[in-house]
Amino acid sequence: MAFSPDGELLASASVDRTVRLWDVSTGSTVRTLPRHPQPVGSVAFSPDGKLLATGGHDRTIRLRDPLTGREIRSISGHTDMVLWVAFSPDGRVLASGGQDHTVRMWDVGTGAELYTLVEHTEAVNAVAFSPDGQLLASGAWDGTIALWDVATGAHLRTLRGHTWGVMTLAFSPDGALLASGSDDGVIRLWVVEEELMQR
Repeated sequence: MAFSPDGELLASASVDRTVRLWDVSTGSTVRTLPRHPQPVGSVAFSPDGKLLATGGHDRTIRLRDPLTGREIRSISGHTDMVLWVAFSPDGRVLASGGQDHTVRMWDVGTGAELYTLVEHTEAVNAVAFSPDGQLLASGAWDGTIALWDVATGAHLRTLRGHTWGVMTLAFSPDGALLASGSDDGVIRLWVVEEELMQR
């Protein structure tokens, strides 16, 4: 699920292949977007709220206008299910994590693939941009978290400590900390600057 930047809408993705938009103040359904051919695993609003990205088990990412539901662009490149999508803070880059073990970065304006990032050995369950947009973190079933340079696609560091798959990631508002949640039942807090100094 994801809130719109103005907090008025909530978007939900589902195994029933739909994405629904809900009015937060009333709880009523505002719109049901056209179905993906397969279940939808992830949804994200752009920072300006003008785009909604969805990642599907059909290996595609779709960009839609949340006000009308109109599909603006379909993005293909993953060779297996798309499990997570996230916009950069400036809204120009979209990152995706896939069952194909890769992280991919896309140009939002054109749909062109910028980088394919390969470091994980299992499915990538989560991706998150730092608040300044300079770093991308990815977490995978292999229990690792990778840090990437957004500008170049360079791999900066791999964080190890979880004993099972990493399922979710979040940076603190100042970008100093990265939180990771895992199927091992543990939440870990990482000091980003310290970890980068160890590369």
